Amino acid sequence: MAPSPDPVAAVSQQVEDFFTAQREQAVGYGAEAARMLDAATGAVAGGKRLRARFCLTGFEAVAQASGGADPAVPDAVIGTAAALEVFHAAALVHDDIIDNSDTRRGRPSAHRRIEHAHLDAGWSGDAAAFGRAGGILLGDLLVALSDDLLENALTSVAADVAQATRTQYAVMRKDVTIGQFLDIAEESAHASAPDAEHAERALRVASLKSARYSVEQPLLIGAHLAGADADQLRALSEFGHPVGMAFQLRDDVLGVFGDEHETGKPAGDDLREGKRTVLIAYAREALAPGTRRLVDELIGDPELDDAQVAALQRTIQDTGALDRVERLITGYVRTADRALAGARLGNAAVGRLRELARAAAERSF
Repeated sequence: MAPSPDPVAAVSQQVEDFFTAQREQAVGYGAEAARMLDAATGAVAGGKRLRARFCLTGFEAVAQASGGADPAVPDAVIGTAAALEVFHAAALVHDDIIDNSDTRRGRPSAHRRIEHAHLDAGWSGDAAAFGRAGGILLGDLLVALSDDLLENALTSVAADVAQATRTQYAVMRKDVTIGQFLDIAEESAHASAPDAEHAERALRVASLKSARYSVEQPLLIGAHLAGADADQLRALSEFGHPVGMAFQLRDDVLGVFGDEHETGKPAGDDLREGKRTVLIAYAREALAPGTRRLVDELIGDPELDDAQVAALQRTIQDTGALDRVERLITGYVRTADRALAGARLGNAAVGRLRELARAAAERSF
């Protein structure tokens, strides 16, 4: 059973212990390998542990339904939730390379830290290229380590439960990878896609890249570990997907309007990166053709200054796009709440799910 009364703290402790062990095992590989493991340790530090929280609560919702009391969380669930967090760290490392992001959670992004290590060591060659290559390999390493954690966790559960969990985990990995590709494709494909399709295409990206990956799949993974039946899985899926959509739409809003001190990323970063979100699609729908062309020229310019970002923010607000997205977020949360009504899930866990839904939709970071 989990050594901590707080399962989320137990997940963080497991991640920390796992990476301490990995660093000890790599002692004989030399100083360069030690730097790689240090970068991996830094990549998994901090964060909201959102995916772990949904995995844990998915398990508890099903386990409570059959046992009544709030069950202790088995080591297998803690370990699986830890694997999710390590996989998420891998996705963030790769995402920051794709987006050419300099920061993550208020600190230099992983590939930038590797680039700085190259410079500090006085090595020859292109430090930026080294940082990008090292970041790709770091992300790959984190994916492999997440698999190790998952397999270690599943050794203590029944074979059918382990297989169902692996299958759901594989679906999650596939969805987020395809979603990530669709996200970068949209930055190029939007110019040839009909304007009327932009919002629908952005919602498709949000579903695959974030909604299923961040909320729905972790919930289902946790539920499988508790032996969920088809009705319980359906209820959690119908709750999880709209919550995940609300989470991503809030992320889109923060990517344009967020406070840098809270988000850890520069204000308007999504505008500089050229993210073709629902927020942008709604704004474009309301603009005259000439203004729309000007906005299209600005979005995706990495050199946007603060004044240009502020002008784009005002334009998005004036079109009513921000209000429209806020209404969409509210609607998704209501849809999610209805999915839990009458579901055969533990009452205490359902209460926590509703709290998580509100936190995902209303967060400021």
